Formats: sequence, C-alpha cells, structure tokens
Amino acid sequence: MAILLLPRFRGAALAVWRRNTLVWRKLMLPSIFINFGEPLLYLLGLGYGLGMFIGEMMHMPYLTFLASGILASSSMNTASFEAMFSVYTRMIPQKTYEAILATPLEVQDILAGEMLWCATKCVISGSAILAVAALLGAVHSWQALWVLPVLFLIGLCFSGLGLIMTALASGYDFFNYYVTIVLTPMFILSGVFFPVTSLPAALQAMLNFVTLRFK
Repeated sequence: MAILLLPRFRGAALAVWRRNTLVWRKLMLPSIFINFGEPLLYLLGLGYGLGMFIGEMMHMPYLTFLASGILASSSMNTASFEAMFSVYTRMIPQKTYEAILATPLEVQDILAGEMLWCATKCVISGSAILAVAALLGAVHSWQALWVLPVLFLIGLCFSGLGLIMTALASGYDFFNYYVTIVLTPMFILSGVFFPVTSLPAALQAMLNFVTLRFK
C-alpha cells in the first residue's frame, strides 16, 4: 500500500538545499553562462528582430512583453527540469538519497529541500534574465525586482509537479510525456510570445479550463 508523504518545510530541509547549493557552486560558471546566454538570444532574436515588425503588443513594446513571458516560462522550465532530471539522477544512478536517509533526515525533508532548491534556481535564472532585459531596455523601473519572489513561488509550484513525475518515472524517457504534453504547450500557448486572446475561442476556453484546474 502506497503511503502519501508531503514535503515538510523545517530546518532539516535546508540541509538538502545546502547540499545542492554546494554541488551547484562547482558548476556555477557554465550554469550562469546558460542563464545569461539563452535569454539574450531570445530577447535579441525575437524581441528586437521580430519586435521591429510587431511594434507594440498589449500597449507595451514587444521586447518588454516578451521579457515578462520569458521570465515566467524560464522559471517553469528550470523548476521542472531540475525536479525531474536532476532529482531522478540523485535518486537512481547516484543513490544520493539512500545516503541522506541514513542520517536523521526523512523523505519529507528531502522533498521540501528539493523544492526549495528548485525555487532558488528559478530566482537565480530569473535574476539573470531580468538583468539582460534591463540591459536591453525592456525594464523601466526598480519595481520589476518584485518579480523575484513571484518566480520563487512559480518554482515551488512546478517543482512539486516535477517531483510527482519523478516518483512515477521508470527512466529518463518517461519525462518526454510531461514535457511534450504539459510544458511545451504551456510555453507556446500561454502568452509568452503573443496574447492568449489572439487564439481561437475554443482554444482559449481549453486553456482557461486547464488554468483553473491547476489553481
């Protein structure tokens, strides 16, 4: 009989978070390079290139519209991929969690620690995107910094879903279903590149239904 274990946010979870932080520090430079490089390409290629033809969208420059969408979608992808591929690697090939469970920590602490780490990575990548957007002129006020705690919450939400997929996965290929069925449609159709209101009414209704179900 399966037992439902929920994340337990207490001091012990911070030990898992700190362990992941120390590992990330060894790969910090290439990770930061990716965090800066990808949004720069999106914002330059689409924000400037496509933006020259579009002009304004939703009463704002297309570059600003795109930057806000890239911030949200990047957090979704960062949390999801960390919670799936990285957590699965620590769970199965590396057997990191077996070693952790030999300490006073429990499964609930691991779940909470991983969710906190996924959310932290969202803030790190989001800060890089926000910096790039500011350099390109898409950010016009310091109040944009309020997006960082929002990105942390997005990371918590999508890391929880990613951990569920990891618990069900029998291998890395299993994640292709979630990426194809959930993440990619949300990235393409949820207002990152164009307003949802520009879609056909039937597709808008379906997206609104999915959004309400997630809420």
